[in-house]
Amino acid sequence: MADEPLPVPADRLPRHVGIIMDGNGRWARSRGLPRGEGHERGADAVRTVVRAARKMGISALTLFAFSSQNWDRPPEEVFHLMELLRRYLHEEREEILENGIRLVSVGQIDRLPAHVREPLEELKAASASNRDMILCLALSYGGRETITAAARDLARAALRGEVDPDTVTPEVFERFMESSRLLPPLDLLVRTSGEHRVSNFFLWELAYAELHFTETMWPDFGRDDLVEALVDYARRERRFGKTSEQVAAVAEPAPAEPAHGGSAR
Repeated sequence: MADEPLPVPADRLPRHVGIIMDGNGRWARSRGLPRGEGHERGADAVRTVVRAARKMGISALTLFAFSSQNWDRPPEEVFHLMELLRRYLHEEREEILENGIRLVSVGQIDRLPAHVREPLEELKAASASNRDMILCLALSYGGRETITAAARDLARAALRGEVDPDTVTPEVFERFMESSRLLPPLDLLVRTSGEHRVSNFFLWELAYAELHFTETMWPDFGRDDLVEALVDYARRERRFGKTSEQVAAVAEPAPAEPAHGGSAR
């Protein structure tokens, strides 16, 4: 059956959506299941949401899949999460390539085990020319860690004489942020499971993003939940520090020039 029409005009869609996928463990615990079962169902939700986002015309989708702090979880849970990621990369490879999806990643990828890192890098390379949608996996990722790494790179560039410290602006600094080289600006952040915090995700990128929080646990999150977030986003007035009147003035088309015939006198 075909998907229902999207109740959001194309020009009101966010270009880049980020999702903090939360609630796998609580979803499993509430059903008397092991945490691993929650992660398995969460992986199914990833497939559903990626397909839906591409069909809806979202240009870029970033999924917060594994944080820098998640390495401190029990070793057996970390192993299971790595196995799920490895399996996803293998099982979804064909669909990613055939549907024009470009896979990219942010985070400390060198910390991933080789059996995960190698298929990740291979699929990133194989999909590099795809243009229909960017799928970004945030892996071993932390917002503070990423900003710190950018600051280190900026300091090194200054020591080499490539950057004058007195000319550093937010725009200059942003060029050293990993996401700026891969993704459009973040428009919408979605967090599942009823939590109302950003958990060290995209701290720089969130400056003017809209936030949407839902009670739905990630394993239950699907197309309808994504549509709800997009409808919520479409209702927002994005002012970027300006007044409503200024935003409206920019949005209004300029009056048409009167038509003139003959001489331009």
